[in-house]
Amino acid sequence: MSGLRERWRLKAMRTIRERALDLFDEKGFSAVTIEEIAAAAEVSPSSVYRFFGTKEGILVADEFDSMSLEAIKEFLTPGDPVGSLLRAVRAYEAAPEGASEDESPPAEKGPWRRVRYFFAEPSVRMAVCATLDRAGQRIAPLLAETGELSQTQARVTANALAFGYFAALEQWYLDGGTRSIADYVEEGMRPLRGIWSATNPPATPGPTSRP
Repeated sequence: MSGLRERWRLKAMRTIRERALDLFDEKGFSAVTIEEIAAAAEVSPSSVYRFFGTKEGILVADEFDSMSLEAIKEFLTPGDPVGSLLRAVRAYEAAPEGASEDESPPAEKGPWRRVRYFFAEPSVRMAVCATLDRAGQRIAPLLAETGELSQTQARVTANALAFGYFAALEQWYLDGGTRSIADYVEEGMRPLRGIWSATNPPATPGPTSRP
């Protein structure tokens, strides 16, 4: 029964987000009310508040925010967090949810349809930054667990990952969304890879036997 409830919850959340985006695109973010979103999604306003909290939350709510510590540990490889992030971005980018067959610009299609609001609406940007801050706080202890980074280094690195991803996403958006967001993340995160290559030097080859 709990599995059915969870599937219903996720389906309702997707429907609410899609109907909200339809309204935002049509009328503008500030002109749309929670009540209008609820009516379009055929749910009660209290359901929208319960799932997302605020109108901004409809756009920025992230699965990572509700992940258990065990799930985060499965998602994050402490020795290669940049690789973990890239795999997640590629998987999300490939997801068919919300994909559109119309002639909208690339930045307005697919699962990244909502991204333009991150940068066009100040209140949404603030909500995104709060979400990224929480992500950094959850990641930092896992990076420190390996003993390769101090607590301070882990905290700084975790925030560099979270907000570095956001910076790459913004550059992708500013460039019109014509290339894969994963390409931008990979390019932008390249300097951070040196942190883990320095703490995990390649193994020294053992002596080779001679005939």
